[in-house]
Amino acid sequence: MATATCTAFRGVLETTGERVVQRVLLGRVGFLARLSRELTGALVASRWDEASLDLLAAGVDERGEVLPSKGWMALRRLGWPQAVTPLTGVYVSDRVRRGVEEYAARTLRLALHRRGIVAAVLATWPADPHRRTEAEWTALRKLLPAGVNGAEIRNRTRQVRAYLSEHGCLPAGLCVLEGPPQVAGLVLLAAMDRQQVTLARVDAATARLRVKLPLCAVPATGREWAWHVIDIRLPATITPDAVLHTPTLRPTPAGRIAVDLPHSRPAPTTKATGHTVALGFDWGVNTLLTGALGRLTGKGQGERVLTDGRPLVFDATAVSAVLHRLRTLREHLAVKRDHCQALADGLGSPHLAWGEHVARAGVLAVEHGRVCARIRHLNTALARAAARWAVDQAAALGASVICLEDLATLEARGHRRGNARLSGQVRGTVAEAIRHLAAKAGIAVVTVPARGTSKRCPGCLATLTHHPAPDRLSERGWKWAHCAGCGLSMDRDLAAARRIVSRGLLAQTHTVTDRATGIRAIRTTVEGTVALVRRPKKTTRRLRRRRHAQSAPPRPAGPKTTKGKGHPTPTRPSGPRHRRALRTAAEQAPAQAPGSEISRRMPDVRTVPATTPTGVVQRPAGHDTTTPAPSGPVPGHGVPAPHRTEDHVPRSGRVRLSRRTCRRRTRAAERTGFHHLTPRFGPQHGDRTRPRRARKAWKPQAHTEF
Repeated sequence: MATATCTAFRGVLETTGERVVQRVLLGRVGFLARLSRELTGALVASRWDEASLDLLAAGVDERGEVLPSKGWMALRRLGWPQAVTPLTGVYVSDRVRRGVEEYAARTLRLALHRRGIVAAVLATWPADPHRRTEAEWTALRKLLPAGVNGAEIRNRTRQVRAYLSEHGCLPAGLCVLEGPPQVAGLVLLAAMDRQQVTLARVDAATARLRVKLPLCAVPATGREWAWHVIDIRLPATITPDAVLHTPTLRPTPAGRIAVDLPHSRPAPTTKATGHTVALGFDWGVNTLLTGALGRLTGKGQGERVLTDGRPLVFDATAVSAVLHRLRTLREHLAVKRDHCQALADGLGSPHLAWGEHVARAGVLAVEHGRVCARIRHLNTALARAAARWAVDQAAALGASVICLEDLATLEARGHRRGNARLSGQVRGTVAEAIRHLAAKAGIAVVTVPARGTSKRCPGCLATLTHHPAPDRLSERGWKWAHCAGCGLSMDRDLAAARRIVSRGLLAQTHTVTDRATGIRAIRTTVEGTVALVRRPKKTTRRLRRRRHAQSAPPRPAGPKTTKGKGHPTPTRPSGPRHRRALRTAAEQAPAQAPGSEISRRMPDVRTVPATTPTGVVQRPAGHDTTTPAPSGPVPGHGVPAPHRTEDHVPRSGRVRLSRRTCRRRTRAAERTGFHHLTPRFGPQHGDRTRPRRARKAWKPQAHTEF
């Protein structure tokens, strides 16, 4: 099951055939979304109390019957929607009410999970709120709901501690600790029937949505509601065999009509145990994901994990730097906005500068919202790209399971900059995207305990020391891991990835699957070493040749194209045996005259003019084959020409050419395409101080011969 966000650009009135442009369609969808938000907010606020939440959590009505799974039917069984009515003079159909009640029921049911955590924390409130004893932790875990992680416990503890410091007493429950949840302006069409909305697929890339929308902000009668036909362009992620479900409409601040379209398709079933090849990923700061491949061998007590040692790295350094810069900008904008608002509140409305501070705070608030939207878009794109890369790597390597760290307990501690960047990344979004894409590919995803993965060596389980780089083992750092026991020295994230894949393969019999979400996790830690082995070359070569043979085009059948040729052209022998035979034949052959050796290398310059079919003689560029080449140094690049008046040799024996002369001769050499090595380039004899470029001088007494 997945949801793809599409865009509705225009529509058509079904009764008259009139075209509805995007601006008008956005206004009518906004009318319905605003009406739905007002009714939903009123219904949630009317039932935000401990008694109503207790009744909803019990799951039975006043007669003792079990409440239905559909939210709007459960609320109607309890009789809650009767207390909320629309404004006088506004006509709202029963189908629209169903969407409102369904949205309210989902919001209240989500609050039940938070309410259970708060109730457990309040029932076992410790003597020291900053540190619990072992007995207090044991009592708290007995009362907590299933699947609660440490991060949720810490967040609710901090929330209760802040309320205690402000009011001087513990809250009675969630409804006192928090206000009613805020609802968004959207239209939940899934709870409505065919009298309000229909959805049909036109072709592989188009779906047609029929929905009844109000024609004005305050519709008084049913005649002010009309059917609109909207054609939706489906993205490429929705395959032709996918089943479409009723979408959700929501107008965005950017003036776009977003259509959240759920779709489902059959996926292969993945097994929880019995895996032999796994791919483990460790979370990093700049290298978002670092993976290692592991293979389980042996049985019983002889089980061990092997790895080929190849690191798989998803480098997100550039995007991480941009995100960190945007977060810093967001914090600065928030501080300036709050400062301007505080100045305006302190001055008051009659003051002359009050309007200026309020306007400036409004501009900063708008810019702050834009930066937040930019951060969300980058995080979403980064998470999807990382998940797609991880699943593709697992499929290419033949892994049947992906092992991830249990990132729910990871948070920033202290004031380190790296911890702040690590906490701001989208770990949960990446993990959820990996689970979704892996389910399509038939690959299982399991989380393993993250504690101690970077502390011990994957080869001998000894304690690692961390350093800045492999050549700075005497300094304390973070990036590089070194083991004094077995001599292991590698990247810290790669060592942790090997430990993760080892825990996933050795403890796969302890895999627990959540029935509600289907998330698989391993909470039992089984330690084991990881051995480094090489892949067999013969098998790799045989598989590569088989793959090339399958991908190569078939040879055409029929007679040979060359007449008189009855056998294929033999391949040229190669390899060490052939080279050894050639070396032996060369040693046994008689000595040849100097200059008569046969070379397979093509000469750089032709000594004989090339003749075209028409009889015209051609010569290589920059060379004259008719005039004999002069002996001695060639003029140019610092070598003086004898016919130049400025190239006379002074008494000191040193020649200093002008820059214009050197440029003219250099351009001439570049134009002909041939450059001559002269004393200007390279070190001079006896002059080792300038290895890259020699002095621009020439001594005829010392360099008359070459």
